[in-house]
Amino acid sequence: MAETKPAPGDWIGASLLRREDARFLIGKGQFVADIRLPGLEDACFVRSPMGHASLRGLRRPAEWAERVYTHDELGPFQALPAGPDIPGYRNVAYPVLATDRVCFAGQPIAAVVAPTRGEAEDIAGLVELDLDALPAVTDAVLAMAPDSPRIHDAWPDNAFITSGARAGDAAAVAATAPVRITRRLRMNRQSIVPLEGRAALAYWDHRLDELVVYLSTQGAHVMRLGIAQALGISEHKVHVIAPDVGGGFGGKNRLTPEEIAVCALALKRGHPVRWIEDRREHLMAAPQAREHVYDLTLYADRDGTMLALEGDVYIDAGAYPLWPTGAFAEASMAVRNLTGPYRIRHIALRNHTVATNKPPMGPYRGVARPGACFAMERLADELARELGLEPIEIRRRNMVTAGEMPYVTAAGMRLDNGDYPASLDEAARSIGLDAIRARQRTGEPDGRRIGVGFAFYTEQSGHGLKEWARRGARVMPSYETCTVRMLPDGSAQVLVGIQNHGQGLETTLSQIAAQELRLDPARIAVRHGDTAVSPFGFGTFASRSTVFAGGAVARSCRILAEKIRRIGGHLIQTDPVETRLEDGHVVGPSGAAVSFAEIGRAAHVRQEMMPPGVDPVLEATATYEPADSSGTFSYSTHAALVAVDPLTGGTELLDYVVAEDCGTMVNPLIVDGQVTGGVIQGIGTALYEEVPYDESGQPLATTFADYHMPCATEMPRVRISHFVTPSAITEYGIKGMGEGGAIAPPAAIANALADAFRDSGAQFNETPCTPRRVVAALEAAEVPT
Repeated sequence: MAETKPAPGDWIGASLLRREDARFLIGKGQFVADIRLPGLEDACFVRSPMGHASLRGLRRPAEWAERVYTHDELGPFQALPAGPDIPGYRNVAYPVLATDRVCFAGQPIAAVVAPTRGEAEDIAGLVELDLDALPAVTDAVLAMAPDSPRIHDAWPDNAFITSGARAGDAAAVAATAPVRITRRLRMNRQSIVPLEGRAALAYWDHRLDELVVYLSTQGAHVMRLGIAQALGISEHKVHVIAPDVGGGFGGKNRLTPEEIAVCALALKRGHPVRWIEDRREHLMAAPQAREHVYDLTLYADRDGTMLALEGDVYIDAGAYPLWPTGAFAEASMAVRNLTGPYRIRHIALRNHTVATNKPPMGPYRGVARPGACFAMERLADELARELGLEPIEIRRRNMVTAGEMPYVTAAGMRLDNGDYPASLDEAARSIGLDAIRARQRTGEPDGRRIGVGFAFYTEQSGHGLKEWARRGARVMPSYETCTVRMLPDGSAQVLVGIQNHGQGLETTLSQIAAQELRLDPARIAVRHGDTAVSPFGFGTFASRSTVFAGGAVARSCRILAEKIRRIGGHLIQTDPVETRLEDGHVVGPSGAAVSFAEIGRAAHVRQEMMPPGVDPVLEATATYEPADSSGTFSYSTHAALVAVDPLTGGTELLDYVVAEDCGTMVNPLIVDGQVTGGVIQGIGTALYEEVPYDESGQPLATTFADYHMPCATEMPRVRISHFVTPSAITEYGIKGMGEGGAIAPPAAIANALADAFRDSGAQFNETPCTPRRVVAALEAAEVPT
C-alpha cells in the first residue's frame, strides 16, 4: 500500500509513511549500544552451566577479584513480589544473582565488569563454580506428578497455581454427546528474538543527584518503579530513558535480574556500566514463551454443533515469576480465550501454571492466545474431519453472529461487535477455496500434497481497571496520560507514557493530534520513553497503545484546542464559539483568521495580546481509559495454502490471506505492516522456532545454527482484507491490533497440513511442524511416500 494524503484536516484513516523510519534507514537511530560515556565499563555474567544445582560457592581469579561481584556484594536488594495478588498463588523471589541454588541453565550467578566486553568475558571464564547437580524437571505435565522433584522446596508440588473455569454442566453433556474429539495439543517453547536484545546502561548523575538508566524497554515508567523498589532508592532519584528500541514483542515489558544488576554495579563502581545482551545469552536466559500443553475433549452433536469443552491446560512457566505480572497471566488468558468465537456454553477446564528448570516465561506477541487458538482451531478441524464436513462449514455453524453481539462467552469474555462469519467467508473467497479443492482432486505434478487451513481468533484490547483488578494485577495498567503543548511558533509537542518500538506510534499519535488540532502532523513532535519528560504511563503492550494513548492524545488536544480558539477569537475579535480550527489557523465565520504561530507568540512572548483572565500556558494534560473495562475485541480469519513433500516433510507456504477487523484504522499502511509482521512471527511458531531441553535442563538451541527462524525466502506475500466495525467504547472506534497477526498462523498452517493428508487421518498437533515431525506424523498414519 502506498502513502495517501487525506482531505485537508482529515488525518484519521490516512496512510502516511512512518516518520520514524527515516532515521533508521540512514543509520541514525540511537539504541543503548550507541551511547558512549566517559569511563564506561562493560558487564557480563557468570551463568549456571547446569539446569538445577546447589550453589556451594565460587572461586574468582585473584588478580581480578575486585571485578567479580556476587549477590551479597552487589546488594542488599529488596524483593519484588511478582504475580497476581490472588488466593492460591505461590510466589517466589527471582534473585538478582543466584545465592544457594540455580534453577535453570543460564541463570546469572556473578557479575563481572571490565573496560571492554571481551575482557569481562575473559575474566568470567576464569571464575570457578562449585555446583552439586540436582534432578531437573523439564516437562510441565510430568512436573505435576506426585513423585516429581521440586523446583522450590517449600512448595507441596510444582504449581505456581492451579485454577480453572467452569460454566454450564459439561459432565452431563459428556454423558450424552454423540461425538467426542480428544486430543493432546502442544505448542513448544520458543525465544522472543527481537532484533535488539536486552540492554542497559546506568550511571549516577552527580549534577542531578539521580541514577540515570538507559534501558531497552517497553515501559520506562514501570521499570523505574521496579528499579527503585529493588535498589531501595526513592523514585525521584531514578531516571529511566528508553532510546530507540529494536523490538520488544512483550519480552522487554518485564524487569529482569541483569538490568537490576547493571544499576547496582553502576552504584558500586561509581562510573557508567553497560550490559548488551548477546544472542546466546538471549536464547539461554531471556524470557521465553509459548510452551503450552492442552489435554482436551470437545463434545458435539452429529450436525457439528459444538456442545462442551473439558480438559486440562498446562503452562510451563519456567523457574521464576517475572515482575510485575508473575506467571499466571498466560494460563488465565489461555483458558478464558479457549472457546474463541464459538457458542460453547458448557466448559470444565483446569489450568496448571507449572514451575520447571527453564528460564521464566514472559509475554510474547499474542500472550496465550496463539496456544488457545491452536488448540481450539485444531479441534474444530478434527471435528469437521470426523463428520465429513468442510472445515469452514463447522465454523459457520458454531460462530457467534453479528446479531448476537454483544455476546458473553462461557468463560466470561464479552465479545462486543463485528461480523465473524463475514470474515470467514472473505478468507475463503480470497484464498480461492473452490479452486484449491479442484486442484487437490487433480494432484500436484511434483508429487507434493497441498492443503488449505483456516483459523479464527478474537483479540481483547482496551481492558481497564475492573479487568486488571479481577486478574489480581499488582500494577494495573488501566489508563494512559498525554500532555500536549503548543510552542511559540505554533508547532506542538505530544508527550506520552507509551513506548514506540516498531509499531509506528510516533506517526499514528501525530495523526490523532493533527485530527484534533487541525495541524499538519509534520508540525507535531511525539516524545516518549523518558521518565523525566513524559507523563506517567504503563508502556506499550497488550495492543493497548493506540487505544489508550491515542485516547489520551485526543482528550488533551481537545482541551488545548478550546484554549487556542479562545485566544484566537480574541485576536480576530470574534466570539470563540463561532470559530473553527483549520490548517493551523483559528478561522472566524467571516473568514478572518489568525495562525497558530501568532497565537503561540501572544501566549509566550507578547502576553499583552492575550484575552483578559486567560493564563498564557498553552498546555493540557488528560488521561484516558475506555468506557467499558471489559475492553473491545478485534478479530480475524487467517487462511494458509501449503505444499508438503511427503518424503522429506518440507513445507512451503504458497499463499496466505488475512480477513481482519480492528475497528477504525488510524493509518491503514501501518495496520498492514503490523499484521504482516505478526504473521511472519506466527509462521516461525508454526514451522521453525523451538528451544528444546534435554532431561538435565540443558537448552539445545543456543545459537542460530540450532534455533531456526523464517527468513526472506520463507516469507509469503500476506494478502489482507479489512472490515471496519468501530468500537462503541473507544475514541474514533479504534480497536487494538498489534498482536493479532501472530495468533492464528500456527493453527492455520497446522490445519493446512492436516488438510493435505485429510484422507489418512495424520495428526499435526504439535508446533513447530518441522520436517521431522511432519514425517513422523505421516509414518504414524501410514501415509505412502
